[in-house]
Amino acid sequence: MFKDKKIHFIGIGGISMSGIAEILFEKGSIISGSDASLSKNVQTLIDKGITVTIGENPAIIDDVDIVVYTAAISPEHSELKRAYELHKEVYERAKFLGLMTKEYKEVICISGTHGKSTTTGMISSCFIEDGKNPTIQIGAILPKINSNYYVGGYDYFIMEACEYVDSFLNFFPTSEVILNIDDDHLDYFKNIEGIKNSFTKYTYLLPDNGNLILNADDANTMSLKYKENLNVITYGMKNKANLQALNINYDELGHPEFDIYYNDKLFIHLHLNILGNHNIYNALASTAICIIYNINKEAIKKGIEEYVGVERRFEFIGKYKDNVLVYDDYAHHPTEIKATYNSAKNISCHQNYAVFQSHTFSRTKQHLEEFAEVLKNFDNVIIAPIYPARETNIYNVHEDDLVNLIKVNNPNVIYIDSFAKIVEYLKEHLQANDLVITIGAGPVNEVGLKLLGKK
Repeated sequence: MFKDKKIHFIGIGGISMSGIAEILFEKGSIISGSDASLSKNVQTLIDKGITVTIGENPAIIDDVDIVVYTAAISPEHSELKRAYELHKEVYERAKFLGLMTKEYKEVICISGTHGKSTTTGMISSCFIEDGKNPTIQIGAILPKINSNYYVGGYDYFIMEACEYVDSFLNFFPTSEVILNIDDDHLDYFKNIEGIKNSFTKYTYLLPDNGNLILNADDANTMSLKYKENLNVITYGMKNKANLQALNINYDELGHPEFDIYYNDKLFIHLHLNILGNHNIYNALASTAICIIYNINKEAIKKGIEEYVGVERRFEFIGKYKDNVLVYDDYAHHPTEIKATYNSAKNISCHQNYAVFQSHTFSRTKQHLEEFAEVLKNFDNVIIAPIYPARETNIYNVHEDDLVNLIKVNNPNVIYIDSFAKIVEYLKEHLQANDLVITIGAGPVNEVGLKLLGKK
């Protein structure tokens, strides 16, 4: 559909945009792009031979066929305005990605408030191990392919499907995984019912006899309405489900191992290389998809057991002096941070330090008490400046609001107003065998990298 087309991406450095651009580039499209700053993703594109402008260059629009932009781009962006003036084909990222999915026989969409990248990574690893040669689009770097995308054939497109601003309603799935539904992105959805309504619309995108994978232990997910003529498979650990994890144990590093029963019969035994009960759920969902597509059992076991995570999902960054372990996690919702804490507490250490950067003012205001409730469990808490992303602080919420709430239950909490000062604080206070974990969807991972001298 897009071979030999000249396609320009405004905001090409984003994790999703860069992946889309590279897939099309590999398949014969003529790609260009622009971004506000030079980043790792942008440099990768440039190294591949893609022309990327840092800043705006409306003149480049004159010679392109299609313009793709992210939702974060202002309508006043000079390239976008030029594209409309010249009556070019213009698409928002999700709409364009939806058009791409039409080219594939099977489109496997992984959605849910938490765990999308990990589950997409697990499923992708299993399909690769089984020689299915899938095309992959994921919202993080997958070590197995050392990228956030993989250019495969046209039989399988495995993709992360985000619900924010109803992005996933633009896709054409043949299979859907719904991991969980939580009260996130309330700046758009307003309340949990708004989110559930969006997910219900999402299920109705499936064709007759399409595949729907549901978490039986998540009440919001199980309350969804969907068409009767779907192939529905449930999974869980607590409630009755088609796939169940039983006989769960943990090794000395906290990695879970368990049996998966499928329709009451032992199907496979797995020993994960990543931490946390939430990853048992992700492994169950991945196994369900693999069963649907007849993935070889050995490929399932190898793909899931050798999976070591995606970038910024409880990622081990390195060791600081005196055996101080440094991790980074993308968690930015209270439920995700609870999972992060549960993983961290299984790691033997002297004391742990959580460095938390809340993501957006609206989310901070909405979940202030829940953030405090989960963060109080860490031995030491450092609050970094709130990451504004697309927002201004019209919510009158501040870092000290969170500090004061945590301090009621844990006096070992402090607000520090820059990453550089946080690094210095850690260097002064860390002791042998401590653990540091940076938490948040913004650039808070720079703290760990700077502490280790990697940035």
